[in-house]
Amino acid sequence: MRNRISRRRAARLIGTVAAGAFLPIGTRQAYAAAASGILMRSIPSTGEKVPVIGLGSATTFDVRSSAQLRPLEDVLSLFVKHGGKLIDTSPMYGQAEGNIGELATKLRLHDSLFLATKVWTNGRQEGLAEMDRSISRLQARKIDLMQVHNLVDVDTQMGSLRDWKGKGKIRYTGITHSESRGFGEVERVMRSQKPDFVQINYSLVDRGAAARILPLAQELRMGVIINRPFGGGGVLKVISSKPLPSWAAEFDCHSWPQFLLKWIIAHPAVTCVIPATNNPQHLEDNMMAGVGRLPDAKTRQRMASLFTGFA
Repeated sequence: MRNRISRRRAARLIGTVAAGAFLPIGTRQAYAAAASGILMRSIPSTGEKVPVIGLGSATTFDVRSSAQLRPLEDVLSLFVKHGGKLIDTSPMYGQAEGNIGELATKLRLHDSLFLATKVWTNGRQEGLAEMDRSISRLQARKIDLMQVHNLVDVDTQMGSLRDWKGKGKIRYTGITHSESRGFGEVERVMRSQKPDFVQINYSLVDRGAAARILPLAQELRMGVIINRPFGGGGVLKVISSKPLPSWAAEFDCHSWPQFLLKWIIAHPAVTCVIPATNNPQHLEDNMMAGVGRLPDAKTRQRMASLFTGFA
């Protein structure tokens, strides 16, 4: 019953976050998540809970000018205010790591964030050097989740990740891929390396992960992060001109982005989804997808039927 609240009620609850402004930072984060009513999911390997709506940074956080950085400051601030925690980045994303580190330091948000980044290179020493640079760019003492980006030299890098986890430099290990053609190798690595997390593409227009990857993650007790939740964004351009089905209100959905996100997080294997945005209004709309009711299995099928031509 915790998630059965109206949008109006959720908005009032989100507004109460300010009441926690004088609490310690870590406590404020928990207060914000509880006050916003955002759904939390447990990381299978530890039971630690994270909000189901995270924040991606590919393209959106790769900026260089102060004018481009200002809206990102609002995005990151609002993300935490509305109960967000997990932000995902990579050295592949240009200036993203450095900008996240700069903004988190300026806004004093490091203790409120779950920092996830990646290693994306060949060779053990090259991987270690890249991970050290990521810590420096993010201005962090440690990384919450280090992932092998697109399985590049995955067996070598996973050895380093386990070593760093043992030394306390990272808290969780993970692997990532963003294209369905990589699912076979993802499955192999899940079984052989047993990371704490797998990050994969999954959406209403790209449902392949539900066949083997998501069930395997449940079987192996791995956290699941979903990238490309809008199918690369093109689907939103197509459907934005169409009216949202009236029955979407039955699961507290009030926009197409929420429709797409709620369908994803309603899958029980999903720990967190990471839509990327540099628009504060879009950020707030995305965060509301984690508040209120979620569609049941029958409703998810009904939702999917609207996108048969896309999938």
